[in-house]
Amino acid sequence: MTTVATDYDSARAALTRLIPIAMSDTGQSKRVADFLMAWWNGPDLGHFQIADIFGLDVAIANDITTVIGFLGQNDRGAVYIDSLGFAEEMQDIIALWRSPASRPGT
Repeated sequence: MTTVATDYDSARAALTRLIPIAMSDTGQSKRVADFLMAWWNGPDLGHFQIADIFGLDVAIANDITTVIGFLGQNDRGAVYIDSLGFAEEMQDIIALWRSPASRPGT
């Protein structure tokens, strides 16, 4: 059985692995980017379809699970990725995936 840590350090470590995936051009990149953008601002940037986890490698799915677990266990209220030190990276992901002229594969 796989155990997924949900503490602050584990969530930050998971994000340091997820962000480069979201910034790349692989079959899993869009799914990871969608997850991060849905967390950042789902109403404006789109939502993450939970079934998209089925199309991810186990390690990537575990990293997303770690982040979700951290958010669910946090007793300080809403936590967004910028408060974890990744605001610039999110701006880059948004520019890559939501700017029509710069989407991978177009």
